[in-house]
Amino acid sequence: MNPSHMLPAPGTRRLLIKNMVCPQCIRVVREDLSALGLQVHHVALGEADVTVPGEAEPDWDAIRATLLEAGFALLEDPRAQLVEQIKTHLVTLIHYPPPGPRLLNYSDSIVEQLGRDYHYLSHLFSAEEGLTIEKFIIRQKVERAKELIGYGELTIAEVAQQLGYSSPAHLSRQFRQVTGLTPSEFQKLGPASAARRSLDSLV
Repeated sequence: MNPSHMLPAPGTRRLLIKNMVCPQCIRVVREDLSALGLQVHHVALGEADVTVPGEAEPDWDAIRATLLEAGFALLEDPRAQLVEQIKTHLVTLIHYPPPGPRLLNYSDSIVEQLGRDYHYLSHLFSAEEGLTIEKFIIRQKVERAKELIGYGELTIAEVAQQLGYSSPAHLSRQFRQVTGLTPSEFQKLGPASAARRSLDSLV
């Protein structure tokens, strides 16, 4: 099981936070929570483990306001928390994968990470987000493909292989469905293209 899914230490509060999509977000959240006087033990995409000096109750209003000012949101509804955990897990796997073979079975990984039935999680995700987990995965993989193509260091075939596609043609079909362009057409636009959407808009 992913270490970030382990229960927080006794006396530690785990905050689930929306809109954390990059390593820079981790640094900002750590600094902002520390500035509130919280002792920050762990920060990862979508979560932070903190304690309050003297074991006092956290100032939730201050935490909400501080996170909101930085573009984040404290998640307190259990359903929203589960959905955000799914999204964060998938963004991490696709955009910041661990070393080793590329993961192909995302549904099994979600179940392992969250310890819940996939059918329930899939239904909840669709109800809350208005799209399926599978379509969210496709959007994220295409967004990552756009980044890799933009770097200009890999061929389309290498990008497809890195993202776990069965063939460049499979990547091309999904890429065109999402962007309206083939990978080759997108590549010709060059790095200055405004076609790339930010991760924030996708999560």
